[in-house]
This record gives sequence, structure tokens and C-alpha cells, in this order.
Amino acid sequence: MIMNKGNLYLIPTPLGETGFEAGLPETNHHILQRINTFIVEELRTARRFLRKAGYLKDFEDVTFHLLNEHTPDHEALTMLENAVSGQHIGLLSEAGLPCIADPGNIVVRLAHQKGIRVVPLIGPSSIMLALMASGLNGQNFTFHGYLPVKPDDRTKALRELEYAVSRGRQTQIFIETPYRNLAMLESILKTCHPALMLCIAADLTLETEWIRCLPLNEWKKQSPALHKRPAVFLLGSG
Repeated sequence: MIMNKGNLYLIPTPLGETGFEAGLPETNHHILQRINTFIVEELRTARRFLRKAGYLKDFEDVTFHLLNEHTPDHEALTMLENAVSGQHIGLLSEAGLPCIADPGNIVVRLAHQKGIRVVPLIGPSSIMLALMASGLNGQNFTFHGYLPVKPDDRTKALRELEYAVSRGRQTQIFIETPYRNLAMLESILKTCHPALMLCIAADLTLETEWIRCLPLNEWKKQSPALHKRPAVFLLGSG
């Protein structure tokens, strides 16, 4: 007898302290109730999200696997054993979409190798929301994740991004640790050409959401309150 394998569901979460309904369809709620095994980056926040989402099962009867950027392949492979035996598994993001600026791609890659169906669910992406709202080129863009922290390396990276914009009108997208947002803005203003366009999108989907796209020479006149606010930075041409 051949046993059907379970699915690996990629489960988005809200971008901040909002309700389950903020960008997450009701279908996701129903799928959650079918899952007894979750792969998560942080146990406490995963459990809090599940309860807010109306997950009804006793956590004593639920299996949680911890996954981060340091998890070796052989450990990630064991996390899929329940799916091989026919049970559904959920991969949870800390915020937004799994595997997008978020660990988890290793599990998805292994699922494909094992013949496990991968099912991406609908949810919010700060990167895509910021690009949509920026007015910059949405047909040719690159996401870089975090830029280097060391000032010299960061300056070099910013110059490379500026060159990519000028060469092909390609929008350059990146993020920063929230407490370093203002330092990042200062570096951009010091390094890049005043005519370059910069969009900053902070607190996306929250009541405090703030999005602004201006040339750098106009940003020099601004004093945005970005400290400790999750933000996406986009560089592009006008």
C-alpha cells in the first residue's frame, strides 16, 4: 500500500501586532486547523500567532521544530518526516511570507527533493507592499536583504546599488535592523547622488504605516521618525 504524503504549507503571519485578518484570508485559518506539526523560527511568537489565529489544538499534542539560518541540512530533513508519513506540516514565518527575507528555503528545497507538495499561502510581504507604493520601477528590481554594517563596506554597497539604478533603471530594495534605520539613511544621503529617488516604507499594514518617496536632495530636508520601526528602503530613478 502506497501512503500519500502530507503537504508542506508555507504560512504567512502579520507584519506587526495586528489581527489575524490583516492581510490573511480566512482560508489560511481553516488550513491551520489541519496541521499538527510546525516548523518555526521562535517558539513563543509562533504559539502566540497560532492562538490569535484561532488555532484550537492543545500545544501538548503539537510538534514544533525550531529552524534558523544555522540549522544544518540533516536536521532540517528530519523535520519533514511527518509529511513523508502522510501528515501536513506548516512552515511559519516570524513576520510576512516564509522564505522571503526569512529562513526556511532549506526546508522547501528538501521537500521538493522528497516529493512533498509545497503549498504557498497568501499573506503580506513588506518588500512587495513597499515596491507597490514606491512609484519606482516594479518590472525590474532586486532585493538585497541587509547591506553591510561596517561603514566602508556599506558605502561600497550603496555605490554599487546606485550604479545598478543608473545603468538599467532597476529598483534596488533592502532592509535594515530597525535601530540602525537613521544611520542607514545618513549613509545613503552622504553616498548617493542627490537626484536619486529614495522610498522608505515603515510599519507597513499597521496603523502607524508611513511611506514616502522623494529625491535625495529633498530627504535632506526631512527628519523622519524611523528609529526602531521596521522599514524597507528602495532606491530608483524618477
